[in-house]
Amino acid sequence: MIEPDDLPPASRLSASYGQADFADAFSIDLPEAASGDAETLARHVFEQQPEWIAMLLGIRDRLVQPLGLKRAADLRSGEGERISIFRVFERYRDEIILGEDDRHLDFRVSVLLQPASGSRPRRLIVTTLVFYNRLLGRAYIALIAPFHRLVVRTSLDQAQKRGWPSDRGRPIPPPSAIGGPNPRGASA
Repeated sequence: MIEPDDLPPASRLSASYGQADFADAFSIDLPEAASGDAETLARHVFEQQPEWIAMLLGIRDRLVQPLGLKRAADLRSGEGERISIFRVFERYRDEIILGEDDRHLDFRVSVLLQPASGSRPRRLIVTTLVFYNRLLGRAYIALIAPFHRLVVRTSLDQAQKRGWPSDRGRPIPPPSAIGGPNPRGASA
């Protein structure tokens, strides 16, 4: 289950939490055999987006182009290594920091593997921090925040449904394929 979460203290972004103008975090439990590499998991989450997300980005592009903001195509072809539209800023085994800097705002996305603790399994936490560069950044986030939350939740949900990658190169079947609840409500 995807849950809103507290900003994780273990993230390498934690020193910036106090300066962020917008911040949120969502987490999901990972199966034991899922990859222990944050970059592998981030690619799995962000590189296979549903079509409606591409449609939203297309609408966004048309709206922001007159304002001189970067379009999705600009982001994908931008400088540096990329995961989808996101530039890779830092890479560690347990966390990858993605983001972009633009005229209206700068943002960072952390994809962090949180180890199991107590009865809680290992979790993947996606944290977003936004820093406004001008008033347009504040207006932009006010407009897109509900869509942002929906996109993050859907991205995590779709990644789980496809099955998490393992370090052995084989995907882990989604919960419904390994004895999870029957989607039609009938017994097996």
